[in-house]
Amino acid sequence: MSTQIIGQKTLQAGLMESPARYINRELSWLSFNWRVLEESANPGHPLLERLRFLSISATNLDEFYMVRVAGLWGQIKANIKTVSDDGLTPAQQLEQVDHKASLLIDEQQLQWKNLTRELRAKGVAVLTPNELKKQERAWLEEYFREQIYPVLTPMALDPAHPFPFIQNLGFGMFLELVRMNDERKLKALLLLPQALKRFVRLPGADIRFISLENTVTMFLDHLFPGYSVANQGLFRVVRDSDIEVEEEAEDLVRLFETALKRRRRGSVIRLKVNKEMPLSFIDYLVGELELDRRAIIMVDGLLGLSDTSELITSERPDLCFKPHTPRYPERVRDAGGDIFAAISNKDFIVHHPYESFDVVVQFLRQAAADPNVVAIKHTLYRTSANSPVVSALIEAAESGKSVTALIELKARFDEAANIKWARDLERAGAQVIYGFIDLKTHAKVSVVVRREGASLKTYMHFGTGNYHPINATIYSDLSMFTTDRDLATDVSLMFNYVTGYAKPKGLKKLILSPYSLRDSLIEMIEEEIKFAKAGKPAAIWAKLNSLVDPIIIDALYRASNAGVDIRLVIRGICCLRPGIKGLSENIQVTSIVGRFLEHSRIVCFANGNKMPSDGAKVFISSADWMQRSFDRRVEALVPVTNQTIHRQVLDQIMVVCLKDTAQSWRLLDTGEYEKIVTEGEPFSAHNYFMTNPSLSGRGKALLVKEPVPKLVPPS
Repeated sequence: MSTQIIGQKTLQAGLMESPARYINRELSWLSFNWRVLEESANPGHPLLERLRFLSISATNLDEFYMVRVAGLWGQIKANIKTVSDDGLTPAQQLEQVDHKASLLIDEQQLQWKNLTRELRAKGVAVLTPNELKKQERAWLEEYFREQIYPVLTPMALDPAHPFPFIQNLGFGMFLELVRMNDERKLKALLLLPQALKRFVRLPGADIRFISLENTVTMFLDHLFPGYSVANQGLFRVVRDSDIEVEEEAEDLVRLFETALKRRRRGSVIRLKVNKEMPLSFIDYLVGELELDRRAIIMVDGLLGLSDTSELITSERPDLCFKPHTPRYPERVRDAGGDIFAAISNKDFIVHHPYESFDVVVQFLRQAAADPNVVAIKHTLYRTSANSPVVSALIEAAESGKSVTALIELKARFDEAANIKWARDLERAGAQVIYGFIDLKTHAKVSVVVRREGASLKTYMHFGTGNYHPINATIYSDLSMFTTDRDLATDVSLMFNYVTGYAKPKGLKKLILSPYSLRDSLIEMIEEEIKFAKAGKPAAIWAKLNSLVDPIIIDALYRASNAGVDIRLVIRGICCLRPGIKGLSENIQVTSIVGRFLEHSRIVCFANGNKMPSDGAKVFISSADWMQRSFDRRVEALVPVTNQTIHRQVLDQIMVVCLKDTAQSWRLLDTGEYEKIVTEGEPFSAHNYFMTNPSLSGRGKALLVKEPVPKLVPPS
């Protein structure tokens, strides 16, 4: 049969053997970034927030090329012919990726032009040199002399001045100069360092900017006196930024320090040039950078749209989202701020960013200050620059507590920060572990062991997101606090595994990769199939960032064919094709993209009950359903057994996300997405969570306030 099933509703026998049952991972990611970009055109968002979405889409695309496309190039150069799960060779994937990415870039530039026009109408302008008044030009020249000129290094290009190294995301000008006294031509390069602001704010009450490149162009005579400019063009370089870990490394920290230096010199994956760049300049850059011409992108507009975030100013709050103040869990307030007392009273879950991440920080700060706390164990994948989490761990170590910190050096683009935190913790006396060479530790777990009377009690935090207080203001994540004894035993086994390689045996509740996570999920999927065949209610609801693993996807296809109702909220990559007769007709996939970044992972199985139900199996997790999560990472799937938390996660959070119509997209069998449009007022999950209290963190408030209404999921 043909492997091209795109757009078909009815398929021949043998469908489950066709590679076209999967959507290509790279193309699915590009579809996600399209959805992010679409928010920049959403008239329901304030203008500067729309600009933020544009900037995010540009940053995302840079990182995609640094890692994923770099991997495709690596396979092509190594002459690897292995096809992807959907049946494409690396060269075929690269061709399709570049085509879709070029369309995305064109749309980004269109949105940039639209936004600058709309912002100008609202009093926020990005000017061209011709629009400057005489006094503004004089001010700008002085600014150039004092703030820009000292940082620039004009470079002639000739046999005595070889082509310089250009770092990743390096941005600059290629110039052809003519000496005025003898008309001799000279090629020159002028790099615009990343330390310089991309947009210069002009003085005055009005909010007016001019770009760095336009500023420098105006005053090139300061840099090349005696020369005139015959031709010029702008370029931007994107390099391979992936880091390979050598299994025989003796010292993982030194390996990463070396690799980080090497990252700057990765091969060039992409060269963006503006449309004014002469072809002779492009030919020169191709030769010097040793480029495949497929890596060249000509842009009609602004290079480096990620820098446009600099234009988002607090001076215009009317052009930004209204500030949201996260709620602090009332259950902790009821306990007088004593978080251990609150957890002892009853397990609870915190829903970020609607509820404050401060409660997580307080958990560690209180542990550091509490003389009854004897030990803290903590995993750290990503955190902020001035991390209150790390500060609390350092304070605990300095006060003599046993502190074990598992720092994951392989957290991409956070490697340097994590090395710094590791050394700070070691100096404070903490035991720092770097996990495994061949596995990433991605589980989000914090454990506090406290002496209470004659015994020890274990308090735990399990999260779906990183210990990053800034991200916790914009990422939607879950933090569960518990003293469950079975989980306490299991989490000790988990830490013994990552610190001493002792394979966890006899786990009672916690499900871990790389050992049992995929198998456990498939087992629960198969249970739903049995329920469906027995005529009982059968359903699977899941909220994830990515669904890629072909083994899990095929299990979901089998479940769909058995009549299991499957509803998935997948923010980003989804390689499953929904809604195809004979394959996935009982599977619906939506994606929520809005003010907050959906990041929590939730998994629910009906377990023979009509959803939502108290009898359903509910889990929170650090893992997406990807091969790397199942095979190359330490991840945790944590069961939710507390009744109130169970209802909050299933009846409230999952149902609300399934009901959303304001910011949801529906995945089609073609692999493309369509915005969900309904009659009447659209329902926004984000607005609901901002205005309705959570269930488990309310404590006594439930007795005096109206309870959260039970929602009915969409049919």
